[in-house]
Amino acid sequence: MEYAAIAAAIFVVALIAVAGLLIVPRRRQLPRTGEPPTPVPAEEQASGAVTTLPPPETAAPPAEPVAPEAPVAAAPVEAPAALEVPEPTSGRLVRLRTRLSRSQSALGRGLLTLLSRDTLDDEVWEEVEDTLLTADIGVGATQQIVANLREQVRVLGTRSAADLRALLRKELVSAIGADTDRSLHTLPHTDRPAVVLVVGVNGTGKTTTCGKLARVLVADGRSVLLGAADTFRAAAADQLQTWGSRVGADTVRGPEGSDPASVAFDAVQAGTDRRVDTVLVDTAGRLHTKQGLMDELQKVKRVVEKHGPVDEVLLVLDATTGQNGVVQARVFTEAVEVTGIALTKLDGTAKGGIVIAVQRELGVPVKLVGLGEGPDDLAPFEPEAFVDALLGDAEDAAA
Repeated sequence: MEYAAIAAAIFVVALIAVAGLLIVPRRRQLPRTGEPPTPVPAEEQASGAVTTLPPPETAAPPAEPVAPEAPVAAAPVEAPAALEVPEPTSGRLVRLRTRLSRSQSALGRGLLTLLSRDTLDDEVWEEVEDTLLTADIGVGATQQIVANLREQVRVLGTRSAADLRALLRKELVSAIGADTDRSLHTLPHTDRPAVVLVVGVNGTGKTTTCGKLARVLVADGRSVLLGAADTFRAAAADQLQTWGSRVGADTVRGPEGSDPASVAFDAVQAGTDRRVDTVLVDTAGRLHTKQGLMDELQKVKRVVEKHGPVDEVLLVLDATTGQNGVVQARVFTEAVEVTGIALTKLDGTAKGGIVIAVQRELGVPVKLVGLGEGPDDLAPFEPEAFVDALLGDAEDAAA
């Protein structure tokens, strides 16, 4: 009986095992990489016993190596332009003497030839007088020089070329004024800079003279600020700024057509704030016959003087205009009290006697002379060196 029960149990277990094999689906082998999946029998799909697996993702081919970009060359950085070093002003007129003597020594040679004649009668003295007048010396100065020469020749009996040259030199130096104060007042005050107002007629080289004057002051050790108060000529401010940048001088400027007095005021204020030695204010050129423009110039001066008195009013005259320059100078002197004259273009066709004429008529000293186109061709005026250039060398006189 017990054996029959054990046998029955074993039979049941065997049946259960066989049933399990029929129910469990076969395990499928996964496809290898790159092979298509094994199709699933329709009956297995219908029974839902097997799930189709998607093919494995194929690895993307390796990207081609990208060559590194060539380094971009940096734009070259321009080095700041080196500042120019102006020539020293001491003795500058002597160095430029040859330029002056090319056009002026004919005056000296002509006078010495006349004075060296055997007989100095009235006719000869009239020729001497005409020669001086032709040189733009002016009537009053010419008459005085001739009178003094006639007296000295009569009393001293001087007849040698060297002695006559010495007499003529003495008279011309005296007429120009060897003892006249020709210094530019450009030293700063305790609380503000010195102010130089540059004025003149159109076409006299005023802005250029202002730029060259900045070089003169820098050469003498001054710090300079420029004020571009010529706001009506488009290129004036650019021109002035270019001059200043060459020697390290800044420029204060305003919009084109702005109020010149306002620009001048701002320039002096900036000079005070920066503690510079000298402020140069370039004004617009104007005809001396235009009263409205002269009134405007007076306004510029009044506005600048709110900071303090103007130290210099420098009038730029074109030496080639001759006696017309004297008329121009007189009007400007009455309007803004000119304190000094810069005589330009004296190396060309100008006649050196204009120096004497302007000073005699106005009582204003010539302080600067322009003797060429170069940046350092503006020189402090020295009467003795100037007269020596007019007369030529003593050797020429003796020849």
